[in-house]
Amino acid sequence: MILIRDFYNVQEQHRPSVVSIGNFDGVHAGHVQLVTLLKKQAHALGVKTTAMTFEPHPHEYFSPQNAPARLLRWRDKIEKLAQAGVDQIFSLRFNQALAQTSAEDFVKKYLVDGLGVRHVVIGDDFRFGRKRTGDVHLLRELGERWGFSISTVDTYLIGSERVSSTRIREALRQDDFDLAEELLGYRYAIQGRVAHGDKRGRTIGFPTANIVLRHDNVPVWGVYAVCVHLEGKESQTGVANIGIRPTVGGERVLLEAHLFDFAEEIYGSRVRVEFMAKIRPERRFESFEALKEQIALDSTAARRWFEDQRG
Repeated sequence: MILIRDFYNVQEQHRPSVVSIGNFDGVHAGHVQLVTLLKKQAHALGVKTTAMTFEPHPHEYFSPQNAPARLLRWRDKIEKLAQAGVDQIFSLRFNQALAQTSAEDFVKKYLVDGLGVRHVVIGDDFRFGRKRTGDVHLLRELGERWGFSISTVDTYLIGSERVSSTRIREALRQDDFDLAEELLGYRYAIQGRVAHGDKRGRTIGFPTANIVLRHDNVPVWGVYAVCVHLEGKESQTGVANIGIRPTVGGERVLLEAHLFDFAEEIYGSRVRVEFMAKIRPERRFESFEALKEQIALDSTAARRWFEDQRG
């Protein structure tokens, strides 16, 4: 997979290509349908596949306080797209200049002149350009002018409802991890490197693997039974808290995972924390001793959940 970070890094070797455009948040089952058609069209034309996406998400640019929680961090989205079989990922910085680019100029600069587009694969509700004025009809007109064709992918349904990032976020909010997994095509997880924390957990018998999150807006919040996948090691079960840790005066969102029956040092390791079931919401306790007692109860509840799953 080739990663092209912003327009100035586009080179002749990246052309020509078949392109799909979107935010690809979650790289969910609907996106996979898009990529499948993308690869089919590219094979027929004998050219590369390119997934074009934006960083930050346009919602985060225009209204950062009201932007929806990300399902995947940028790095994880790139990884998922690569796993789906995309040859090139064109990550374009979403800024004031891009926001003010007309739909026609967007196509000419980035698709035609930049990527040497031969074909575009998009969802049937795709909009683009300044104030989202561009649509499928305009794209077809521009394709006739500049020599590329268009394919649209119909809305992908599961359970008679559209698969979308919004629906997945709602499933996570409702703690329906099985539905979220069906819509995503994989178990919802957060990935990151284990960082040094304040080591309070060690003092009470519950050491944790800490992952600092770049974005405070996350779709899950509270205490969960988790499955933790480690680099070069067997997966481990555990209990995790994701939140600001109000009892100890935390301010930034942190993911803390306590792994059952595991005592190895994993600082600096990249881990994937899969969320299996909600134990309780995050809350503030009157004392550190009360928090310690609750963590023991949470650990027991999570262990019991895994035992129940084994039958």
